Amino acid sequence: MAVLVTGGAGYIGSHTVAALLERGEQIIVADNLQQGHREAVLGGKLYVGDLRDGEFLDTVFQENSIDAVIHFAANSLVGESMKDPGKYYHNNVYGTLSLLEAMIRHQVGKIVFSSTAATYGEPENVPIDEHDRTLPTNAYGETKLAMEKMMKWFDVAHGLKYISLRYFNAAGAHASGRIGEDHSPETHLIPLVLQAALGQRPHISVFGDDYPTEDGTCIRDYIHVSDLADAHVLAVDRLREGGDSAVYNLGNGTGFSVKQVIDIARWVTDHEIPAVMEARRAGDPAVLVASSERARQELGWNPSRAKLEDIIGSAWAWHRNNPGGYNKNG
Repeated sequence: MAVLVTGGAGYIGSHTVAALLERGEQIIVADNLQQGHREAVLGGKLYVGDLRDGEFLDTVFQENSIDAVIHFAANSLVGESMKDPGKYYHNNVYGTLSLLEAMIRHQVGKIVFSSTAATYGEPENVPIDEHDRTLPTNAYGETKLAMEKMMKWFDVAHGLKYISLRYFNAAGAHASGRIGEDHSPETHLIPLVLQAALGQRPHISVFGDDYPTEDGTCIRDYIHVSDLADAHVLAVDRLREGGDSAVYNLGNGTGFSVKQVIDIARWVTDHEIPAVMEARRAGDPAVLVASSERARQELGWNPSRAKLEDIIGSAWAWHRNNPGGYNKNG
């Protein structure tokens, strides 16, 4: 039996495909390559198409013996979601509805969902717990929460079992050096800092240094992308073993400040990396960190690449060797 990975040519999806391949799984990847990269898919069978196309999905399920799905395919830029919420509802929510309906048609009853801690909105507690209220502050988080709720009702109606994994910032690159982070546009802090180290941007902007944190800059959760991939694989195992539907947070438990990220990047890269202080961005909470105790206890998730210098070091190795990303001429 095979695992279908939607969005498997994207950043976290491709690392999850790599983790599944390393243990001998049969892999089917479905990706429209809107944000993903064909070169990032290290193995398995790639189908290029859109989840909103029911005939495309029927072909994927008919031609392969699939017993579980890992669902990454979604738009994920917070700022864009606030300017064009329709795009996010159509791709994220309708795309997921189309996928779930295809799963029911083809009697595939297990799905692991790549969700987001943005479903919580402004945190009630730090670190955030799975039982905390969900009140998203942007359209992206709202669509991800809608996707989770849809899965819940498909479970009630059809017995489709799901595990939703909520997390903040993936970072780093695969140990092989073959795949890494390449977004367009790039919005994530660590690759932006490394672009400054490579001279691809004049400086890194720091939005606010007067937050109620130890160094005045925002604190965020950063998890090595391969540790996230491991969590998705463990979630598939739990569903295959008969586990019930559940939601799990994935986090490092403490978080790192923007200043810490820049300082460690300077040490790792041995580059100055100029930083320019700018005004706060509206809606940026001081601290966003998720608790992963439940995932550790129930999934057996034990992230092994938690040190910030290791996360940034792996990312630096990939960006230094691939300054144009997957576009080698870039």
